[in-house]
Amino acid sequence: MAKSSSSSTTVPATVWLGRGRHLGPEAERDVRRNLIALKAAGVIDDFLDLDPIEAARSTDLFPRDESADAGPFARRLFEARWRTADSVTVRAQLTTYGPESRRAENESVTWVLAAEAERPWQASWPSPATVFWPDSDQVAWDHEKVPGVRLRTTNPLPKDDGELRRLLRECTRQNWFIHVVVHEAMTPDARGQRPITAFLPPSLRHRVVEHRATPEQALIADFAMKRELGVGLPRGGAVVLPPTPQIPGYDAERFTVRDVFLNGTEPTELLQAITQFASLPQPLPADAEQVLTRLRQSWHLLTPDEELVHARTMVTKYAKALEAMTASCDLYREAAESAHAALAEATTANNATPAPTPATAEQNTTPLKTLTKTLARFRSPNR
Repeated sequence: MAKSSSSSTTVPATVWLGRGRHLGPEAERDVRRNLIALKAAGVIDDFLDLDPIEAARSTDLFPRDESADAGPFARRLFEARWRTADSVTVRAQLTTYGPESRRAENESVTWVLAAEAERPWQASWPSPATVFWPDSDQVAWDHEKVPGVRLRTTNPLPKDDGELRRLLRECTRQNWFIHVVVHEAMTPDARGQRPITAFLPPSLRHRVVEHRATPEQALIADFAMKRELGVGLPRGGAVVLPPTPQIPGYDAERFTVRDVFLNGTEPTELLQAITQFASLPQPLPADAEQVLTRLRQSWHLLTPDEELVHARTMVTKYAKALEAMTASCDLYREAAESAHAALAEATTANNATPAPTPATAEQNTTPLKTLTKTLARFRSPNR
């Protein structure tokens, strides 16, 4: 699998990350059905449905470290491989998690998704989210970790100032998504209520969360955003929110749109601002680093050619290890033989000369010196 060099603080250009909550206990069934349908249609090459414990198990052929462990609350691990229109191979892992507390009242299932391509990611490529999840409003897989926030729809801002500021903090601190706030200059009709994310390219569509401020929320939303994030919300306009910590290249004026006409037409200027923001180096959330490491180092869905290459690599690795062990054993054996020879020589010399004179004592201790030097060589780490 291709691995791109990247900073540990930014998302690599080849990577797509996603996270959310599925409402209900049948999350794995929905994923399984979608993967089966896409494989039958030839959209994806293949997929795997794995038990997390078995997936993390280490073997001689596939040694795995602690990064392969998805954690005690992991329910299922899915892998899928497909090719884009440009024949670029994409590999992706989706892991589902149960609630961390048995007292949890809701039955939502948390999921995390990491996908990596062999080339830098293109917004026009299919969204990895709709490879695992059905792109249907009837399946509620698109709830954000922040309560009350969803993808693929508009999210009304809270009326209360305190709740609004709390929402802004939660949505921008080490978040996996791009958050956009749109102010409605007047109450839109059905066409204007359509999410602006529907106009985005496929791979960007499920990375953007859209918040809506009602006409009467113009002042309170603008004040709260300036106080919490240092950006304002123009009346009848929109702004792409800065993440916390803020990323290099973000300029509030650059990512603020003064006029957004919510009449069903394509908001070109706002879409351009979102696309430009998405092209900036995005901060890598702390909890996403392990997900990305697991995708890269604990991949199971190998092609026959990849399995052959991996087996040859492991054979070469073990052959070199065996060669090093053999060489080390030979060195220890040589040192031991020299030590025995020196000991035998010292014993023979001492028995043959019962009462050495002071003049000859130094000569008779020569074998002992030899033994000492030999043992010193045996203790040396280099031998």
